[in-house]
Amino acid sequence: MQKTFILKPADVERKWHIIDVSGKVLGRAATEIAQLLIGKAKKEFTPHVDNGDCVVVINASKVEVTGTKIKTKMYYRHSNFPGGLKTTDFGKLLAKKPEQVIELAVLNMLPKNKHRSDRMTRLKVYPGADHKHQSQLGVKEA
Repeated sequence: MQKTFILKPADVERKWHIIDVSGKVLGRAATEIAQLLIGKAKKEFTPHVDNGDCVVVINASKVEVTGTKIKTKMYYRHSNFPGGLKTTDFGKLLAKKPEQVIELAVLNMLPKNKHRSDRMTRLKVYPGADHKHQSQLGVKEA
């Protein structure tokens, strides 16, 4: 008789992944990042245990979108006061805060459950190529 393997939270092993999104389409890169944060590709995946990996995203300012989304894709936020709806298009947000573009895309692709905020803390996004996670990745500088 075979038993179903269930991962325990104490047995979770996290790896560090570095993803360069320069020239990649935003949605396709976000799905790849979300899958790593969830841990769905691991053979020991268990839905109720957060066993995802840590992800470092570099070159966020060089991400691309298809079609006319650079002008038509809008981001909304509200101040919870009457008339407090603020809108920003993709181009302006990419120029001002490229990290937020990646974070919002990945946030909306994660399941809406209790693990969502923990998974987002394991996502590190940088607008350029340099980052401060060399030691976690095992990269040694000469």
